[in-house]
Amino acid sequence: MTICPIERRRWYYRILRQIEFEVVAECARTHARAGLLHTGHGVIETPVFMPVGTQATVKGLSSRDLAEDLGVRILLANTYHLYLRPGAEAIRGLGGLHRFMDWPHAILTDSGGFQVFSLSGLRKIDEDGVTFQSHLNGDSHRFTPESTVDAQLAFGSDILMALDECPEYPVSHEVARQAMLRTVRWARQAAGHHARRLAEIETRHALFPIVQGSTFADLRRECATELADLDADGYAIGGLSVGEPRPLSMQMVEASVAELPRSRPRYAMGVGMPAELGEYVARGVDMMDCVLPSRNARNGYLFTSEGRVVIKHARYKDDAGPLDPHCGCYTCQRYSRAYLRHLFLAGEILFAMLATRHNLRRYLDIMREIRLAIISGSFPEYLECARPAENAG
Repeated sequence: MTICPIERRRWYYRILRQIEFEVVAECARTHARAGLLHTGHGVIETPVFMPVGTQATVKGLSSRDLAEDLGVRILLANTYHLYLRPGAEAIRGLGGLHRFMDWPHAILTDSGGFQVFSLSGLRKIDEDGVTFQSHLNGDSHRFTPESTVDAQLAFGSDILMALDECPEYPVSHEVARQAMLRTVRWARQAAGHHARRLAEIETRHALFPIVQGSTFADLRRECATELADLDADGYAIGGLSVGEPRPLSMQMVEASVAELPRSRPRYAMGVGMPAELGEYVARGVDMMDCVLPSRNARNGYLFTSEGRVVIKHARYKDDAGPLDPHCGCYTCQRYSRAYLRHLFLAGEILFAMLATRHNLRRYLDIMREIRLAIISGSFPEYLECARPAENAG
């Protein structure tokens, strides 16, 4: 019997399935679902928010803070930055990323494509990959679909991202189409190389291709349909939060999810604000990441259950109350808004540590609330209550 190329890929990936995803509850009125993602480093409850540890660390927090105090079960790290410093082979030689950063749970690494394509004037794209100059010292490097898989396998990542081309916003339909077609070709190359490499490796490492297509729904649908044929372990939706209006971002998620297999996890890359998390889940997203909770924390912009708090404001100078009276995190249980304001204005490192801990706790609490609402059948009501923007001051 002759097996066509698409069926051969599906057969190959079924044998080598690297993670398992089970849906445990679904919302009858939206596309939201709660699930369990089984990885080589533990089970992850979804929907899940993944803190961003760009350089093998979430700024201001230790692995113990994240794993034991906050209950994080999956982190994101950045291939571009770790490839440049300290290097993929250095990390492999030190026992892989889990041992290197003392992290016992799952790790997802992006392909580095977003960072490379952000290096305007420092990179050159061709059909086989992208050549770029390091932002650190100007040295020339090259990423290909195969080399980015190899780097992430050297890290020991539980979930790898395929190299993609993320166009700027706005772009023409034709520019977005060419980037989308290149992304599909690269995903096929990455999938083939990944499957060959897995024959040499005993541990489990999933590969997610990335749906691109800018803000054009037809391109998003075409890309998702083509990538679905790979029968991958999961799928990412990229090219979001690059300057497009938020409603348009949601529309692109909807267009992408509609063509992706229900039995696989879906990951929206680089999103979003607290009030937006439920909106992405309602559209069928299972996994999210964003630098906002940690970056905004360091800048004194804090998220609470009562709205945002810009801690530098004079109104908090004599405020003896907790940052968020409804939050159980260490920061809110121990310190006042007045003290946090003092630390911020004094430029103390402790502020970044306490603020980051709280902001991440807020995001994780939201995701736990969302999951519970889906399981209990009350997600539409939860979503309606969460829709007003978090505004305080």
